[in-house]
Amino acid sequence: MNAKKDQREKCGSQDLHPLHAFVMLSMIVVLLPVIGTSKQNIPRLKLSYKDLLLSNSCIPFLGSSEGLDFQTLLLDEERGRLLLGAKDHIFLLSLVDLNKNFKKIYWPAAKERMELCKLAGKDPYTECANFIRVLQSYNRTHVYVCGTGAFHPICGYIDLGTHKEDLMFKLDTHNLESGRLKCPFDPQQPFASVMTDEYLYAGTASDFLGKDTAFTRSLGPSHDHHYIRTDISEHYWLSGAKFIGTFPIPDTYNQDDDKIYFFFRESSQEGSTSDKTILSRVGRVCKNDVGGQRSLINKWTTFLKARLICSIPGNDGADTHFDELQDVFLLPTKDERNPVVYGVFTTTSSIFKGSAVCVYSMADIRAVFNGPYAHKESADHRWVQYDGRIPYPRPGTTWIITHDKRQLPFN
Repeated sequence: MNAKKDQREKCGSQDLHPLHAFVMLSMIVVLLPVIGTSKQNIPRLKLSYKDLLLSNSCIPFLGSSEGLDFQTLLLDEERGRLLLGAKDHIFLLSLVDLNKNFKKIYWPAAKERMELCKLAGKDPYTECANFIRVLQSYNRTHVYVCGTGAFHPICGYIDLGTHKEDLMFKLDTHNLESGRLKCPFDPQQPFASVMTDEYLYAGTASDFLGKDTAFTRSLGPSHDHHYIRTDISEHYWLSGAKFIGTFPIPDTYNQDDDKIYFFFRESSQEGSTSDKTILSRVGRVCKNDVGGQRSLINKWTTFLKARLICSIPGNDGADTHFDELQDVFLLPTKDERNPVVYGVFTTTSSIFKGSAVCVYSMADIRAVFNGPYAHKESADHRWVQYDGRIPYPRPGTTWIITHDKRQLPFN
């Protein structure tokens, strides 16, 4: 529907509990088995490290000789620079020459945190340090950075200066803040984050042990802070999720209807059996969700998730499933609303170990979220298609708040 010029559009102002999108995605393109003798095991191009150097197609960064365990990077094409996050360090490199006049910030974990980390039984070299896991462009002058802080996550801002020619590269140590629910505790834990419009969306563990996980939104403009997260008390939101990637993707030509999509794998229990299986998922929230007004306060009201299926049919009629998502890549197209989604999956079977690349279209993903839902009568029942009356407004609906405070669903 068309909104008046003075209307302000918001998402998720209703108190809606999430339902599961029921229809499964199952477009398969490439199978890459890990074992066996088929020709598919042979890479199209294989280079040794020495051959790679001789080909002049890569430039080693000499600053990495310190064994710093690089964790993340941020490309600043406008200024021709590359930021690298490592163990106790952040590097600023020139894209013209990586090894010429590079800058670095030394940011170790606090000594008391390192000692507490060691007392908790963690490794002093591979865990009890400040591993940089978040590097996100906050605005034109600052980068938001977070590190594990020896299992005590911490975040801050790096000042890059106002102009392209500025040589500023300084961490504001006077305005550090807790990194909980923005950055993982564990340097090896799967994790995903993205910054858009000064909001940080992150999928990570919420505790020291890494058992409870959440997808959150934090930060934002000073006049419009809306901290939102998944409900930790309900396992059907997320169950031991391992986050792989998250991306802002416009759904329509109206930017207030934009969504945040996130990809992860999680454990799932079916029926009365105590056995849990690992399944891959795609989740979605409305970008401007402000949480509930009476229930679901500071919780997502537009949260939906669906299963990602990656499988091949067998000769005996049974499908081989690749259920563990390991990586995801979005290939842009001319239409920014419809990137092509590539996922790298592995099997969970101890008998057959293999990997596969599957591709999905955003049209198929949106069709799933607009299709039937799944539900189960109780914890002992299996998920089945919900055939009852869908609540109004439909779960996951984007809402419009008009200038006269009326709320209307956006279709």
